[in-house]
Amino acid sequence: MLQSVYRRIFRSMVAGNGLFYPILGFASLVVFIYMSFGDVRFGFEEGPDLSFVERNGTQFVVDGKPFYINGWNSYWFMVQSVDDYTKPRVHEMLKAGAKIGLTVCRTWAFNDGDYNALQTSPGVFDEQTFKALDYVIAEARQHGIRLLLSLVNNLHAYGGKTQYVKWAWQEGVGLSSSNDSFFYDPSIRSYFKNYVKTILTRKNTITGIEYRHDPAIFGWELINEPRCSTDPSGDTLQDWLEEMSSFVKSIDKKHLVTIGLEGFYGPNDPKRLTVNPPEEWASRLGSDFIRNSQISDIDFTSVHIYPDHWFKKQVFEDYMKFLSKWMLSHIEDGDTVLKKPVLFSEYGLSDSIKNFSMAHRETMYRTILDISYKFAKKNRFGAGALVWQFLVGGMDEFIDDFGMVPWEKPSIYSLFIQQSCKLAKVKGWIQHDLSFKKFC
Repeated sequence: MLQSVYRRIFRSMVAGNGLFYPILGFASLVVFIYMSFGDVRFGFEEGPDLSFVERNGTQFVVDGKPFYINGWNSYWFMVQSVDDYTKPRVHEMLKAGAKIGLTVCRTWAFNDGDYNALQTSPGVFDEQTFKALDYVIAEARQHGIRLLLSLVNNLHAYGGKTQYVKWAWQEGVGLSSSNDSFFYDPSIRSYFKNYVKTILTRKNTITGIEYRHDPAIFGWELINEPRCSTDPSGDTLQDWLEEMSSFVKSIDKKHLVTIGLEGFYGPNDPKRLTVNPPEEWASRLGSDFIRNSQISDIDFTSVHIYPDHWFKKQVFEDYMKFLSKWMLSHIEDGDTVLKKPVLFSEYGLSDSIKNFSMAHRETMYRTILDISYKFAKKNRFGAGALVWQFLVGGMDEFIDDFGMVPWEKPSIYSLFIQQSCKLAKVKGWIQHDLSFKKFC
């Protein structure tokens, strides 16, 4: 519409007729209305062209070339984008990540019944919060960052499966007050499917692209750290994963799908004794790394690394011994058993542990990044890692015992720059990205 108005103005100017000033006034009014109430895509810069990340056997690929990941978690993107005064934090974090060559960020695409909730009740969505998620995806696209979007939380934070159970109970249709009924209650399954469909088919109000068609989205994570302790056999969770992964694929055939596992081996896997954290609790959570990851609609596996949370009365040296064995075991499984990429989608060392030091954190993170680079250099399996978690200044309320403002920790910050540079050299990207080359 604007183009036709401008053409009329131009013709009037050339003709020199008396219509020029009335048309100019009308055009100004149209522009004012358009900018105030019209298509918010006006003026949006799309950023670099992105292709979908795909899977070729045990590797991620983009345009047929291997894609290894150096990235991070910032779960807070959507909730911080709701209010104008906190929205710039998202821009600042994505800009900073892109500046040092990070390529993937994992973040929440859920907030169920909480403050600034996306889903306020089953099937009811807050448009202001949805537009905040639109902004996150559009902003990531501008900076060339891809997002791994998680769809629900196993934990209580931001609603999670407990909120779904409360909703069913409040509506008088819930089978049980146990939050594990999230996985087997038909009404709750219906709630979640409706949520997933709404997310996947959402048309971004900024870019005009449906989420399921947007390559700025790296992939979908079904649930953060699923556990179903009421059924340690794993059958209940397995059934839910099979149904939900198939449902996602029925709507979106372009994006990759993962589970969100912590990586624990199940009760029937001999590795539960030799690789899992000590004691039997880790194999009794209802999750099973191998069995769950073998589901045909699951494209890649996810593993978390938190030895300081999983061990009792251990010291840093024990954490490091466990870490290398844990990573190499899962990478080997991805290559020989699952034939799928392995992404270490969370890792961290808590600053609340006894005798914590930043030097210990640096040592741990360097080991994780070095193992990831080792396989990338040989163009082999292993997909990369996402640290938990990065923030920007002024976010004290979001800083947990792992959170960091990366540029305030120079030794840690340099680790990620070095990793990005090494991966860039492997992939031959440096000659195409002069802004990043200066760090290398």
